[in-house]
Amino acid sequence: MKAFSSTNHILFISIFISSIFSISSSEQKPYQDANIQFIRTSCNSTTYPRLCFASLSKHAAFIQTDRVLLTGTALNVTLKAVKATSAMMSALSKSYGGSMKPREAAAMKDCVEELRDSVDELRKSIGEMSQLGGSSNFELTKNDVQTWVSAALTDESTCTDGFEEVHNNGTLKNTVRSRILQVAHLTSNALAFINQLAASSSHA
Repeated sequence: MKAFSSTNHILFISIFISSIFSISSSEQKPYQDANIQFIRTSCNSTTYPRLCFASLSKHAAFIQTDRVLLTGTALNVTLKAVKATSAMMSALSKSYGGSMKPREAAAMKDCVEELRDSVDELRKSIGEMSQLGGSSNFELTKNDVQTWVSAALTDESTCTDGFEEVHNNGTLKNTVRSRILQVAHLTSNALAFINQLAASSSHA
């Protein structure tokens, strides 16, 4: 596995600046096709390939055919989604306020806390990924990365489990379940890429 240069490190943290490249569309197309195919093939090995491809294909110019950048982008996309969902949950909590029954209020409070934990864990995993300097370094950090992302997935699952016991206010329950399932699926896909990196590193 190639070492991260300082340039790659910056790009890794700011994945959404890929539009700065000024190569003409006709020159880009063969590379874009290869990049898109790489993402499609990689996503086919995840549990939720359609969501995977939809969330990552727009970053094909940045990812190219680099598995480390693919994994890092998946983590960054997941983090963004979890942060947005956490903000939505906080807003819902304030919006429904006193209209929620005690069990609903407790489930909402727990879910907001779980999502905050998930955000922290994903940030830590991204920090670990950005420090990769080669296969030997990956051996030292892969367990931490896997642990953080697995913990984030567990927190998201705990959130949905809490709402399974809520029988009233179906609109709130369905809204929460839909959004949490989406971020959990994104997290699951990112974890699949991490596990693949770990496997490839162990066989290098």
